[in-house]
Amino acid sequence: MPIVTPYQNTRRFTSDIASGTGTGATFAIAATTFTNDAGVTATAFPSAFNYYNLYINGIMQTADTSSVTTTAITIPGGDALDGGTPIIVQFVVS
Repeated sequence: MPIVTPYQNTRRFTSDIASGTGTGATFAIAATTFTNDAGVTATAFPSAFNYYNLYINGIMQTADTSSVTTTAITIPGGDALDGGTPIIVQFVVS
């Protein structure tokens, strides 16, 4: 029997560093400060996903750079970045 790959899709969210709060290890950006692919303000990040990718200024980051919940993404030390730095979070969902 052949292996069937499950359906996968992505959900992308865009914001900038200036939308974050906190300092150092507690710096986080709330999901409600992001816009989704439709250009609408997000209410939450997906609760179930296979994995996510974080892009800071267009460069994909390693897994140790952030952690995510349905309400926010935490980027330790992100407060040291310029406020205009774009942030994209891409969730791969099934």
